[in-house]
Amino acid sequence: MADDTQLTIPPTPAPAAPAAAPELTPEAQRPLRGGRFGMRGSRGGRPGRGQRRDRGPQEKPEFDQKTLDIARVARVTKGGKRFSFRATVVAGNGKGRVGVGVAKGRDVQQSIQKAYAQAKKHLITVPLTEGTIAYQVEGKYSSAEVILKPSRSGIKAGGAVRVVAQLAGIGALTGKLTRRTNNKINIARAAIEALLKLRTNKERQS
Repeated sequence: MADDTQLTIPPTPAPAAPAAAPELTPEAQRPLRGGRFGMRGSRGGRPGRGQRRDRGPQEKPEFDQKTLDIARVARVTKGGKRFSFRATVVAGNGKGRVGVGVAKGRDVQQSIQKAYAQAKKHLITVPLTEGTIAYQVEGKYSSAEVILKPSRSGIKAGGAVRVVAQLAGIGALTGKLTRRTNNKINIARAAIEALLKLRTNKERQS
């Protein structure tokens, strides 16, 4: 005998409607600008443009420097000419120590840095007497001859001699070229040779 019982299948419920997205404020609707990640300065914690890094107080270098001359020089090789730059730098602490350095580099900045390092390697100590030198000295280097005399009314010298005197801490000096030349390297080194002849009172008495 057949079973006449009918199975009742419940209806499938309709999917729920998605929740409405919250309304954004005008500030939040603005697109983010700059930076790979949408925010300027968010990459690696690096500050964005216009923001300053707090590097703290910077210490003043021990030696001041002055560039006397920069020249472009060339070296002839088998493959042609190779150009470089030659810099002449005077370094001093203004307290009796001064030096002159000459170096070459591929660019101007590199040549100045190398010349400054050379100047610090060849520092001399100048004995000062009340802001000037104790007595007259003479110096010669290649084509340049320099006479340095003590003075009481500032530095009366020009060009390389003035730069060497100022960075050495000499406040009063009279300098004169006995042989006229325009080579600043030779003039600066002649001034160094003259200052090397200065002796302190103890050295002169011994």
